[in-house]
Parts: sequence; C-alpha cells; structure tokens
Amino acid sequence: MIILIIEDEKPAANLLIKLIKKHFSEAEVIGNFDSITKSISWLKLNPAPDLIFCDIQLADGLSFEIFEKVKLSTPIIFTTAFDQYAIKAFQVNAIDYLLKPIDPEDLERAVDKFKSNQIRSTIDLDVLKNLLSPKKSTFKTRFMVRYGEKIQSVPMEEISYFFSEERITFLQTLDGKKYVLESTLEQTESLVDPSSFFRLNRKYLSSISSIDGIFSFSNSRLKVTLKNCTDQDILISREKVGDFKDWLDQ
Repeated sequence: MIILIIEDEKPAANLLIKLIKKHFSEAEVIGNFDSITKSISWLKLNPAPDLIFCDIQLADGLSFEIFEKVKLSTPIIFTTAFDQYAIKAFQVNAIDYLLKPIDPEDLERAVDKFKSNQIRSTIDLDVLKNLLSPKKSTFKTRFMVRYGEKIQSVPMEEISYFFSEERITFLQTLDGKKYVLESTLEQTESLVDPSSFFRLNRKYLSSISSIDGIFSFSNSRLKVTLKNCTDQDILISREKVGDFKDWLDQ
C-alpha cells in the first residue's frame, strides 16, 4: 500500500506520518511534498497511490489545483486549519477533513472510513471550492483591533497589508500603525476581498494600494516592495506570478 503526504508544514507532516504508521504499519509513505508543483510532477510520473493525505493551503496555492490537473480516483483525506463548522459541512464529499493540530481519534475515524470503503470514489472539487471560498457578502469592511486597553475598528480602506511573523498575524495601516490580530494569515485571507488583496507569499497579504514597486527577479520570480515596509526581500514565486499579474490587471 502506498500513502502520499502533501503538506507544507514539516512539523505537521512529521506528526501525521507518525500517526499514520500506527494504522498502516506496512504502508510505504511517500512525501511529504510541500507544493502543488511537486505534487503534480510526482503524480504524473508514478502510479496512483492508494490513499492521499493532503493539506488545503500550500505555499503556492490551494491544493485543489493538483486534482484538477491530475485526474485521480484515489481517496483523499484533507487536513486544514479552517474552522470545525466548515469541516463538518465538507464531510459529505470526502473521506474526512481533519482539523489541525490533528486529533488521533479524528484520524482513527477517517482511517476506519477508508478501510470500510464507506467513501465516494471521487471528490467534488466545485462543492469544496464553494464552501471554502468566501462569498462577496461576507468580506469584512473593517477589523477590530486592540491597542493596549483601547479597542477600535480599522476600515479596510485604511489597511495597507497583513503579515505573519513568528506565528503572529499583524495588520499594518497606510499611516504605518501596526496591530496584532487574533486570526491566522490564512483565516484573514478568507475574510478580505480578493480583488483588493493578494497573498504575495506565506508572509504577506497586501492591498493593491500598498504595492510600491515590482521588479523582475531570478528564476522567473518577482520582487515586490510595499509602502511602510522595511522588508526588501518580498518575493512572489514563479507559480504565483501569473495570478499576481492578472490581479494587477483587473
């Protein structure tokens, strides 16, 4: 039996592999692969695995793109940081959706479903995308932030960019003020209008008004500078360059 791991967080992948081995001691575990590009390349060159564990948010985009480009009937167990209510809604479409950090009991339930063959042979990607993608009416118009003992709202039009640093998400305003948010950068991305904000890389989610300069960089990548940002090494991967240019050209 071959099990494929697609996960861009090494600690999460190591934990998952450890848990999997308890249920499939004789299985050959392949991976982990940390990007859409690597996963597609492997799947095109190798026989289909018997089971796939797959993160939803990868460094170069949503993992659904993998299964759009490589047609498989392999059962998939998704792992995700999305909230539990969304996951319950998804459970009608796949073996299971495990919330990070993965609970061993949740994994055991998913494995039991796989072993008992009480699964669908294909994944309805359109349904999953609709459930994961924010509707226009749900986009936030402002963020509540704290500054010491003070609580205030920051309108979207005053936000320059969001960024993650040491597992903390920050909101940066156009006038240079910085606030801590309780949500992760992934969760924040799902709350903002994608026509106005773009996920540059794993660290930055920028508004269009914050883009100060765009430069060609090695390996077909782009280098971006942001207003009120001292980080001069903000790179956009080759895989995301096309989407970024489309976003600029709306």
